[in-house]
Amino acid sequence: MSSVASFCSSLRAALIALMLALTGSLACAQAPQDPSEASSGLTADTMYRILVGEIALQRGESALAARAYYEAARDAQDASLAQRATEIALFARQRALAADSAALWLKLEPGSERARQMVAMLGSGSSADLKTDLEHVLADAAANGKTLSDAFLQLNRALSSQPDKAQVYKLVTELAKPYPGLAEAHFAVALAGYNTGLNDVAILAASVREIDKALELKPGWDRAALVKADILAKTSPENATRFLESFIAQSPPSRAVSGALAQLYVEQKRYAEARAIFQKLLDAEPGDRELQYAVAAISVQMKDYANAERLFTDLKNAGFGEPGAVSFYLAEIAEETHQYDTALARYREVTEGDRAWAAKLRIASVLSKQGKIDEARRYLATLEPDGRDEQVEAKQAEAQLLQDAHDYQGAYNLLAGELAKDPDSTDLLYDVAMVAEKLDRLEEVESRLKRVIELKPDNAQALNALGYTLVDRTDRAAEGMKLIEKAHAISPDDPFILDSMGWAYFRLGNLDESEKYLRRALTDRPDPEIAAHLGEVLWAKGDHGRAQEVWQSQLKETPDNPVLLNTVRRLAP
Repeated sequence: MSSVASFCSSLRAALIALMLALTGSLACAQAPQDPSEASSGLTADTMYRILVGEIALQRGESALAARAYYEAARDAQDASLAQRATEIALFARQRALAADSAALWLKLEPGSERARQMVAMLGSGSSADLKTDLEHVLADAAANGKTLSDAFLQLNRALSSQPDKAQVYKLVTELAKPYPGLAEAHFAVALAGYNTGLNDVAILAASVREIDKALELKPGWDRAALVKADILAKTSPENATRFLESFIAQSPPSRAVSGALAQLYVEQKRYAEARAIFQKLLDAEPGDRELQYAVAAISVQMKDYANAERLFTDLKNAGFGEPGAVSFYLAEIAEETHQYDTALARYREVTEGDRAWAAKLRIASVLSKQGKIDEARRYLATLEPDGRDEQVEAKQAEAQLLQDAHDYQGAYNLLAGELAKDPDSTDLLYDVAMVAEKLDRLEEVESRLKRVIELKPDNAQALNALGYTLVDRTDRAAEGMKLIEKAHAISPDDPFILDSMGWAYFRLGNLDESEKYLRRALTDRPDPEIAAHLGEVLWAKGDHGRAQEVWQSQLKETPDNPVLLNTVRRLAP
């Protein structure tokens, strides 16, 4: 260790450990297994510059990274740092800085032929184009297999500031051609393809081939498996899920791959499977608070409130998480389990962080659930919104209180007043339309929602709401179905859009398709109105027993839902 003070020694070790976590390896330090084995000449200031460089690379700020590495190399008089500064500067198209870094590299390592070649190349001025510069860097790195692998792994990050991702893909493809046996070269091409957005079918197919080749050359490579899953998920989350399941079955799973599979499960609402993965990881690392938080959050989604509360209480006692995050979850659990006084107390604890404003609005909602509508409105009136967005959210919360009390005219007046201040607010247009529907102002519903769609053509909620209104409240079911289909194409897994699809099919007389969509919707989101629709379809098919089962099951959870009650009374009085 160097002679710096104990504090600086500890800082250096901590910084090295953090960089290893960020990048997986440090070319400049040859990835020491123990931070204490790092170069004894690196002071805390030097390590800080290296950390700045690595974080800049993570963020795609390669010019800043090159400058940070050059300054670290100059201060530490370290040849390996100068080499890294040279390579990053070339990636960043900072030719002058690359020349300075190469000159420093050669000065510190005068016997290095690679440094001498780099100085000659940069000093000649003969190479002004990015592709040629990068070819020189890669060819120079090819003398050392590890360095060449690292160079390809860094390539996309170094080019991330380039705006034309299709051109980057073509460039990386050309650069990789001389190295067909290098897994990292194929990986770089696949990643560059992914970064284009994969809207081009040819690039998508080529990216799959390249990542498959990388995995063939380097079986069990976690990083490549993650990129392949991301590529597959662009078109089929189910295929991505199946791939990761197969990969984990064949290779000892890493935390990263297991976590990626769990995330896919969450996105597909396969909460039990996601929780099982996180629980297995937590069992292996029982002190890991991040994993505990994940298990607790998924438990909330599964309505396993007892387990969630136990875990979140433990996290709160340990002081884990962003300000207010754990307390907010605990408040939600209390609210969902009808412990309203406890919920209020917990929401009031959330005074800091991103959830502080949401917690204030939830207090009004809980007061409403206790039947204290007037108190809730008075409470909202005491809030001090920070900006127009929060001001609107407070009015929306108050309007919801009025709707819960069936004062639809009052809610309409409140929202319409806010809309007059901001006529093109899509949120307010949508809210006014929804309340207008309750007041049977169907022409206004249509005009408001059409304006939302005009402002935001891909607004799935507005498309679905207008389509559903036409299906349910008018004789224009076919027209409504087309709008719902557009919404479904934009948001294929939204249970409320699935419900609208099922109800539209019912109105159009296709009971089998209707049942299929409604069953999926109810599975994804147990909801009284979806249950009312599914029960009615089953009733129309003559299956009265199953219809009653669906209705009664949901009535246990929401015994006072008007749509469900009216459906049951109308069909099975």
